[in-house]
Amino acid sequence: MEKTGYSIFESELKVRPDDIDMFNHVHNSKYFDYVLAARYEQMEKFYKMPMEDFLRSGYGWVVKTAYVDFKRPLILGDVIAIRTGILTINEKGCRVQFEIENKRTKKIASDGWFDYVMIDISTGRGCKVSEEMIKTYSV
Repeated sequence: MEKTGYSIFESELKVRPDDIDMFNHVHNSKYFDYVLAARYEQMEKFYKMPMEDFLRSGYGWVVKTAYVDFKRPLILGDVIAIRTGILTINEKGCRVQFEIENKRTKKIASDGWFDYVMIDISTGRGCKVSEEMIKTYSV
């Protein structure tokens, strides 16, 4: 994954039995869960803005578009490194890139990006990302 001016952060998870589908590998929907779990952890650990604080401020991030390129299957017990980072951010939202590496094989299992828009929780409607928030995420 190419660094584009914003930091790339890494979280680690282990594939659980409930992640496995009838073909004995991780179900495609779980990759979304892995990226969202990593971003949740990274908001607190690296951006110093836990999701709970962000929600208390009256805002939330909603996925507008997601792209996942599945390269190799993951299986039960695999330990994965989920690397994510903001690719672009502006007043309309942000694009977060990711890659999931199988630590056993040292190969990328999937990569892609998510486009997020910010919403005002009280109305459920999209709103502008403030300069202060852009600064917070520009590490």
